[in-house]
Amino acid sequence: MLQPKFTPPTAAELKKRRQAIPDRLAQRCPVCGKTFFRFQAGRCMTCPGCGYALRITARKRVKLLFDTFAETHADITVPDRFTDPAYRAKIAQAEKKTKLKESVLTGWATIADQRFAAGIMDPFFIMGSLGSATGEKITRLFEDATKAHAPVVLFTASGGARMQEGIVSLMQMAKVSQAVAAHSAAGLLYITVLCDPTTGGVTASFAQQGDIILAEPHALVGFAGRRVIEQTIHAQLPADFQRAETVLEHGFIDAIVPRDQQKTVLARLLRWHQPAPAKAVTSA
Repeated sequence: MLQPKFTPPTAAELKKRRQAIPDRLAQRCPVCGKTFFRFQAGRCMTCPGCGYALRITARKRVKLLFDTFAETHADITVPDRFTDPAYRAKIAQAEKKTKLKESVLTGWATIADQRFAAGIMDPFFIMGSLGSATGEKITRLFEDATKAHAPVVLFTASGGARMQEGIVSLMQMAKVSQAVAAHSAAGLLYITVLCDPTTGGVTASFAQQGDIILAEPHALVGFAGRRVIEQTIHAQLPADFQRAETVLEHGFIDAIVPRDQQKTVLARLLRWHQPAPAKAVTSA
């Protein structure tokens, strides 16, 4: 029996076929190496092999975790004094990708009727780097919470200080820390959730200043990067170095909470730590 003659597809047909293939159909887990289809990661976007919480945008996290959310300080953005063309191009690209004007989304949120001030850093906005506007938004978040006598929940995901802004970016560590201290002095709860990655100046300041410090499974948590440390000590670091599980073993994290359990855990913690009623100010 004669086989039908094979006719190779034309260039136009091949192009049409390629265009029909969805982008990012499959993904490889950076922790366990498992390759899987993205739909297998589920609504919470976690590796089906090891449970690693994949990086997601701040707005995606809001939809996953909060019952309600009202954004605040949305117009704060990189000051005009930073004029480097390459930097401004990066900012424009990040704004288009994340629909944010800075690397952190702030607002008032509720989970199970528990109201709190929420901050969510976005790893897709120049790797969640800490710039002057980022620091300003987080500082205002804590100031608003202190005035309202409300708790703060902050999701950190950052590569550290934004070097395009020089010393101004490093100053944000002290600026935010001062606002955190004022919030703490008022007897109010501060919960941090360390997401992948939480590194550099963010780790060295407000990420580790929470009353309760949670982390997502296998999140990278540290100060200096692996390569920098290995070049300094002239030795190879273990594979699990700076992973949340190792950091937990050394006492720097209170608990590791999978993404699909975070809403329940946060609701419970907020309910347990209700702030005491603000005392009325009386004249002398």
